[in-house]
Amino acid sequence: MQLWSTLLLGGIVLSSCQGQDSSNGIQAEAIVREAAPPIPIYDSFDQIASLFNKQNDTTYLINFWATWCKPCVEEMPYIERLHEDFAGKKLSVVLVSLDFPDQIESKLIPFVQQRQLRSSVIALTDGNYNAWIDRVDPAWGGAIPVTLIYNAEKRVFIDRQFSDYEALKSVVDSFF
Repeated sequence: MQLWSTLLLGGIVLSSCQGQDSSNGIQAEAIVREAAPPIPIYDSFDQIASLFNKQNDTTYLINFWATWCKPCVEEMPYIERLHEDFAGKKLSVVLVSLDFPDQIESKLIPFVQQRQLRSSVIALTDGNYNAWIDRVDPAWGGAIPVTLIYNAEKRVFIDRQFSDYEALKSVVDSFF
């Protein structure tokens, strides 16, 4: 299995641009390709470990999920709505995908594009889970989804799916 440290994907967004061929009057159609934002891929938890201990004036919401996890996918709209609703506040939302390395291009990237996720998305392909899940939170048994919300003064670990938007928002509101 190949592990990647960074994926620089030139995602394709197609749109048509019509022009006139002046030599014969034939309508020409050009394809415009725009690069999708890359999804950083980390093959070692150590590469993102600093994300879990920042000491500044920002609140961090870090959600571990995967496209194959039904409860993860079900709560994703709540996290995205929260990201939008807190746009003017110092909240950083990071979605840490635990999708398998061979499914990043076939499942993760299309999922992010189709749902037009605006939160930051990274992929962690470090399969040595037992070596790092306690570093996120000792209460984590390894199941997903899980969410860590913290700032310089407070830390909350949620080891279950959020049932609705209000349940998520009430936890985040307690940080502001």
